[in-house]
Amino acid sequence: MGRMILAALLAASASIAVAAPATKDQLMKPPAGARHYTISSTAGKHGDIWSWTMPDGKSAYRMSMSLRGWITEDDEVITPGPDGRPIAIAIRGFTDSGDATEDFRVDGSGVAHWKTAVDSGSAPFANKRYNTYGGPWLAGEKDIEALVAAGDKGVDLLPGGHASITIGQRVQIDGPQGPKTVKLAFIKGYGFAPNPVWLDTDNRYFGFAGVISLLPEGYEKAGPKLTEIQNQATAAMVRDIAHKFLAAANRTPTLVDHVLLFDSVAGKYLPDRAVLIADGKVVGVGPAGSIEAPAGASVIDGRGKTILPGLWDAHQHVGGDWNLLQNLATGMTNYRSPGSDIDEALSIQKRRAAGDLLAPDGKISVIIDRKDPLAAQGALTVSSAEEAVAAVDKIKAAGLWGAKFYTSMDPAWIAPAAAEAHKLGLHVHGHVPARMRPLDAVRAGYDEITHINFIMMQAMPQEVVDKANTAARLEGPAKYGKDVDLDSPAMKAFYAELAKRGTIIDPTLTVWEPLMTSDGTSISPEYAPFADIAPPAVARGWKIGGYPLFGGLTRADFKKSFDKMVGLVGKLHDAGVRIVAGTDGYGLELVRELVLYEEAGLTNAEALQTATIVPAQMTGMDDRVGSIAAGKTADIILVDGDVSKDLRNLRHVETVFLDGYRLDGAALREASGLSGMPK
Repeated sequence: MGRMILAALLAASASIAVAAPATKDQLMKPPAGARHYTISSTAGKHGDIWSWTMPDGKSAYRMSMSLRGWITEDDEVITPGPDGRPIAIAIRGFTDSGDATEDFRVDGSGVAHWKTAVDSGSAPFANKRYNTYGGPWLAGEKDIEALVAAGDKGVDLLPGGHASITIGQRVQIDGPQGPKTVKLAFIKGYGFAPNPVWLDTDNRYFGFAGVISLLPEGYEKAGPKLTEIQNQATAAMVRDIAHKFLAAANRTPTLVDHVLLFDSVAGKYLPDRAVLIADGKVVGVGPAGSIEAPAGASVIDGRGKTILPGLWDAHQHVGGDWNLLQNLATGMTNYRSPGSDIDEALSIQKRRAAGDLLAPDGKISVIIDRKDPLAAQGALTVSSAEEAVAAVDKIKAAGLWGAKFYTSMDPAWIAPAAAEAHKLGLHVHGHVPARMRPLDAVRAGYDEITHINFIMMQAMPQEVVDKANTAARLEGPAKYGKDVDLDSPAMKAFYAELAKRGTIIDPTLTVWEPLMTSDGTSISPEYAPFADIAPPAVARGWKIGGYPLFGGLTRADFKKSFDKMVGLVGKLHDAGVRIVAGTDGYGLELVRELVLYEEAGLTNAEALQTATIVPAQMTGMDDRVGSIAAGKTADIILVDGDVSKDLRNLRHVETVFLDGYRLDGAALREASGLSGMPK
């Protein structure tokens, strides 16, 4: 089931020999008549998975996927035991994270042994089921069968955890054989929140739907309908949680006294302050002891704590209700989504405003990309400059904030589409299309560039720039980044023009850190503090082998290139270019992102500004949020510890004030799937 988590997944001896990754031509070929599933999104088809039963009774799977240039080619063979549980699993091939080789065996004494590219272990097999680290997604159907058979008691997992399934409503969809009835189910135990999955009328696996869908061939068009239905079911689950937290009792006045306050506008910390919150606003800020608590107010002793504006994730692709709840639990009261489905975005805004969704507040962009096999999933796809302009108009008509262009766009379409966006008051940002350098994109109308690798494209060879809509957008900077002279006249002129134009940079360093520096021996620093409080399957998935090495490069070479990316952020900041902090992940990565900015040369306060006042200014929301001042909306967090001494104390969230509601940090963590305080 590890393979089913997505957005966003021996012999009689403990020593399992794992060979080099199998190449594509060494993998199994599906026989004629094999079951055929497709991997698709609204942007088109991205891959295939086949399954069949082998002559010896074993189950076989073969997966082939290209997701915007990231390639997965793997297969899997499952050997069933007498009770139906797999007693042997063999996975071969590769993914965009490297070697997919995985072996699981149960020996004659009933001990299970497993080995993957990132871990190995053994444990008694009795009454448990092995949860694979990877493998073709469709093979997870075997786990679904076991969960259905187990009923309410669920299944204990190896290496750890417990899973269960709840089956709900029936839905009719259309397909190649006419109408078909499927059932919505939710699985618990593999992720932070219940994961939706679809079953047939016999409670056997049918598929999953979402930004990426895995459905039987011919049923691809049902994906959006199934996604909408499961989103509605999820909304009903989170509604009760929102009503619990957004109760009148949690909106009484609060005085936090004798607390260290971060003044985000001035970029400094003020010791021994008092902050009064009432009726959803900051009512007063002053020296400790200078503000009297009104009748019925909660008074919090702020000694040893820091109060600061709620954090922003400026690269959070919102769409998952549970993830938004977890964002709050980790101190995020605001976000900027650089690409969300229009209908889902409007649903989030509507339900949040009605008090039916517990979520940060923010601004949302929509992705526009050229119709192409490498188009971004979930994008509005276009085939001409005129269609690109029409897509911009559609975003404006929906009442959203920005247009994000992607890597397969025709460079000639950027200027007219950006001009239309600016005419309509929309923010323009995105990936840099293939055949353009970042400065070309800025001159064509970009207000902001997302991802540090696209900034590094300014210094890349032309053959890398020309293929930036493929894996070259990572492999180029990984190969050549270590040798870039960040202080060359050309690069200095580049920084200066960005600063002069007021261009904003959204680096997302934590996207690239695990890919470029991980070697499979440990969990990357952005996730390590959460490993002990996350579900075991999630924590195991955080341990990756890093992006596959190529062309004679070493992991040390990749690390040097990543160090240059970090250094590039410092050079941009020194030149006066505004930086906004974003994660392009769960949001759990945000504090590590800020720590990396410190390593780049920003001060503690400057790094914290990139996640408070700067994104508030970028979105035009700084009149309401982003700083703590009388009259502003009370989107504020209180954390245990002195943040001025260590930004990592930001993870120790005690209280979140959202629109003035006083929310307990521990209760938020529990509701969002975290079992305690991060390290």
